[in-house]
Amino acid sequence: MRILPEADDQDIDIELLPANRIDTLKELWTDLEARADGSFFLSWHWIGTWLAFLPARTRPHVLVAHRHGRVIGLALLCPRTLWRFGVLRTRCWLLHETGERAFDRLFMEYNGILADRACAEAVLSACFEWLGRRLTNWDELVLGGLEPAAETAVRRAAARLGHTLQVRMADSTQWVDLDGVRACGGDYLATLGKNTRAAVKRAMRLYAERGALEYRVASTVGEALDDFRAMEVLHQTSWTARGQSGAFANPVFRPFHEQLIRDGVPAGAVRLCRISVGGEPIGFLHNFVHRGRVLNYQGGFAYEADKRLKPGIVSHVLAIEDTLKRGEPAYDFMSTPAGHKPLLSNAEQPMNWIALGPDRLTRQIDARLRQAKAGLTELMKRLPRPRLAPANR
Repeated sequence: MRILPEADDQDIDIELLPANRIDTLKELWTDLEARADGSFFLSWHWIGTWLAFLPARTRPHVLVAHRHGRVIGLALLCPRTLWRFGVLRTRCWLLHETGERAFDRLFMEYNGILADRACAEAVLSACFEWLGRRLTNWDELVLGGLEPAAETAVRRAAARLGHTLQVRMADSTQWVDLDGVRACGGDYLATLGKNTRAAVKRAMRLYAERGALEYRVASTVGEALDDFRAMEVLHQTSWTARGQSGAFANPVFRPFHEQLIRDGVPAGAVRLCRISVGGEPIGFLHNFVHRGRVLNYQGGFAYEADKRLKPGIVSHVLAIEDTLKRGEPAYDFMSTPAGHKPLLSNAEQPMNWIALGPDRLTRQIDARLRQAKAGLTELMKRLPRPRLAPANR
């Protein structure tokens, strides 16, 4: 099928093929990646590992955009029938997701279509409109964690096609613009708010009373894997103490990231950071590095009763200062809310999880149920909590 929505798109041909019919996908992807400005999550480091660990019943398809025989756009989509609220049958195509809850909790961010930078806007426009037109026999196109250019193209496609667009989750990414820090003299701590700066300096001083505060990046795969496993212990300890399961409770999380580390550390795409005091670890950071941008994906920290000790904030500050020294442009906390992010960052942008599709009754019901659920959740937050009766002595 060929779509000609705009003049710039007239010579773009698009097809959607089962992934198992493309023997040279890695070569096609890495060749286009060198001509594209996609995120780490659209790099072969992530995509190749994602494909290797897909659940058995997943049927990935490859969206391929050509211009004059040259590949200028690539993406992976999975078809899946989902049951919303247990009663609404919804046939979906998911962009770089599977519909399997546990597997998708690996969390794709900065999502979109890998597009040749020479014609990226036209590729995004053509691909999302093409996908929108395919929804004749489907209900939704599910697009999680979109980067801004992709979201702009999606919204334009929805307007052209008359489809409804639902924002399923609205979030933002926050990061430290290190070029901005350099322009202000290069002292990162000096750019922080007065209270934050004082808290960081106090925590570092308290840690220094115990021994040397050290920051180390794993230099080998073995060292990185050891740090990753030590991070698991700290991460799970703090999360279970809060009554939550933690990332490592997901059975796919550990093997997926161990493989990502094996492939990514030698290439400089994965950076495991260990922060210690007197030789004892107080924090670990699992970061990605893509075209100089450092993305913080996960961490584990040794929290203590003394709240003046801030292992998470201290770990991030040391990682940011290391990133600054390396001449890299940004340290990115990515999405999901956390208390340290607004304190340590100086830039942000929206990141949304969107569903696009025809305005059918099932989608109208779905939207109303979601609104009701959100309203009930907000109401429950506002209700006063009952006081617990004093325990018998």
